[in-house]
Amino acid sequence: MKLYWRQALRITMKRSSWLCDWTSKRNPTFIFKPFHKDEGESYMSQLEPRKLPYRYEFDKSEVEQIGECNETHGFAIVKHFLTEDQVEALKEEVRRVMGPAAEASDTYTHTHPSFVEASPVLRQFMADESYMRIANRLNRHVPIMLNRSAAIYKKPGAGPMAWHTDWEPLEHPYRANAVLNNTGASSMWFYLNGIRPERGGLAIIPDSHTLDYSGPEGFELTERGKSFYRKGTAPVDYTEMDFPECIPLYTDPGDLIIFAERTFHGVFPHHGDEVRLTCAMSFRPIAYQPPQVWPVPESARQFIADCPAEIYPLVKDYIGFNGDWISKE
Repeated sequence: MKLYWRQALRITMKRSSWLCDWTSKRNPTFIFKPFHKDEGESYMSQLEPRKLPYRYEFDKSEVEQIGECNETHGFAIVKHFLTEDQVEALKEEVRRVMGPAAEASDTYTHTHPSFVEASPVLRQFMADESYMRIANRLNRHVPIMLNRSAAIYKKPGAGPMAWHTDWEPLEHPYRANAVLNNTGASSMWFYLNGIRPERGGLAIIPDSHTLDYSGPEGFELTERGKSFYRKGTAPVDYTEMDFPECIPLYTDPGDLIIFAERTFHGVFPHHGDEVRLTCAMSFRPIAYQPPQVWPVPESARQFIADCPAEIYPLVKDYIGFNGDWISKE
């Protein structure tokens, strides 16, 4: 399938100074220096470059290495996956679908839990050979289907997002997120503005995706294992980035960010001056059968009907998302 990205949006990407600074630097990661807030220093200034003892950035042709890194360490980054036209087309889609309601609201962060249903541009990636080679490798080449999608519209001034794992136990009562985040599916995110800590950036904990992970040193997991808190404090989801295992990511707008279903991640407050736009899809083995499920929403039915024949095998059993659904005992 030919992708008409230039036809979708003919806008030349403006490269900001930070992008030029980082484009030439291979495999940057950052270490956090603990600090005291009463010292009056911004924690953004406490980040210093360091390298992890393994590669986690890859070219899109390195499919096997991408899969191995995600399996071993719980994340991987595919550099320069998108062209500039693709970045701009996806940004425009997020703005078109989410912008009017988000800008009319006082809420800083807005999430669309089934974005692909409203985005023909994102939908086209299911016909993109490079993208689907990676999706298939993330699932060890078993037959797969579309699991879910999302987009986030985060305005400047948004606060931090607490550390969490997308996975959650199927313990009644549970909701749609628990069903769709219990499939083993890895998320495939496009951070369309790139990632920097001061602009609502993403931080992860490498190697936190294993079944026996018990939290960073000095922390305990919350009751359902979705977040963690410092030992000796109230069991409240942790929002600070002040422990050694925290790794803030730095990426370019065209990069593909992959992380496993159980990988712990958090989000910095957004002190930038532009809306942070992101979107993603994930794919799961067809063999996964949820113990309970909601009736397929009409929007999902229409989405399936509108998809071209070449991607129909990926969407024919798609169940969409119902945020009001609750499991039955």
